[in-house]
Amino acid sequence: MTANPTAADRASATFLSIFDDSAPVLVQAPGRVNVIGEHTDYNDGFVLPIALPFTTAIAARPRPDRRVVVESEGFGRAEFRIDDEPRSTEGWARYLHGVAWALTEHLEARADTGSDDPGPGGRIDLPGWDGAIATDIPAGASLSSSAAIEVAATLLFHHLAGSTVELSVPDLARIGQRVENEVMGLPSGLLDQLASAGGRAGHATLIDCRDLSTRAVPFPSSATIVVLDTGTRRELVESEYADRQATCAAAARALGLTSLRDATLDDLDRLAAAAADLPDLDPDVALRRVRHVVTENARTLAAVEAMAAGELGELGRLMIDSHVSLRDDYEVSGPALDAVVEAALECAGCYGARMTGGGFAGGAIALVASDEVESFCSDVTDRYVAPINQPAVAPLRLYPTPPSAGARVVRP
Repeated sequence: MTANPTAADRASATFLSIFDDSAPVLVQAPGRVNVIGEHTDYNDGFVLPIALPFTTAIAARPRPDRRVVVESEGFGRAEFRIDDEPRSTEGWARYLHGVAWALTEHLEARADTGSDDPGPGGRIDLPGWDGAIATDIPAGASLSSSAAIEVAATLLFHHLAGSTVELSVPDLARIGQRVENEVMGLPSGLLDQLASAGGRAGHATLIDCRDLSTRAVPFPSSATIVVLDTGTRRELVESEYADRQATCAAAARALGLTSLRDATLDDLDRLAAAAADLPDLDPDVALRRVRHVVTENARTLAAVEAMAAGELGELGRLMIDSHVSLRDDYEVSGPALDAVVEAALECAGCYGARMTGGGFAGGAIALVASDEVESFCSDVTDRYVAPINQPAVAPLRLYPTPPSAGARVVRP
């Protein structure tokens, strides 16, 4: 049986059909899913993602001007001039344009410290390129398709520029985060880009979002993460994501802390007293948000130990507790997410399940015994009933996802 063409295969084939060049530069970056550690990244906390076998790939060749001409298999052709304002570019290509802007600023800042050789007047000019993009990552399923295109595009622009500055995993993540925050308008953390850039096959990655240090944690081969895409979609820019981030920052200030990373459960009583004097901080809401962050950080560190010891029952219990906390204290779950988690937990072979990603809609994950994945997928499909108060754009889709490698230049 012939395997389905990968995103890299399809990007290369599309490039050849349009630009008549069979040996373009080829880069790819994976999506990610978070095993545990949700809404802790922007609180300087801990997260535990895996990189996915689903990738976004770009095949490209440099062109002599500063234009980008790119064909997407799903969204058609886009063009822009690198020198234009990135927010002027419409649609999905704004991610690419934003990367060009953020990478240029990064390289010029490094040049100011003598780390690179800038062009005339201290300017670094990224080359334009002709390219084709393909992806395997289901959009809107909380699998970080946007981070994948940001990381892949950063690798491509950097490679074509021939810069002598090495980009670390944190560098790649910060460039992607600037695109999200300053070009796309989403106040996101660094989790998605760090996981896409630094994933390791067969391992989860513990990320300390304060100092961006990472630790590879072997993932037990006897278990598999199954992504449960409910087919519901949300737009984070229009959601309450920013409100959660603002409440956490205000609560940290009320406690005299730099971030909620340093908060403990003992701080909850102190917060109740401090919040009473802050008119814009609802004490009850703040308490629940802080409790989630504190307990989620503890769960994430406990999950690392359970994973390393192969204690799948304990890892599953921590995932269930995470979902309850996200649902009740952080209030970012939704009807479809709750329903699919409940259905998963009723199935044989499932150790635990939880919503994943920003929340409100999208996807959840389940930790499943590897030898029962096929029967689990059939069983959960039968058990899941889509809620009538949250319409879906697609039926439930299930994706068994082994931990995979991070971003790379496939063909220089």
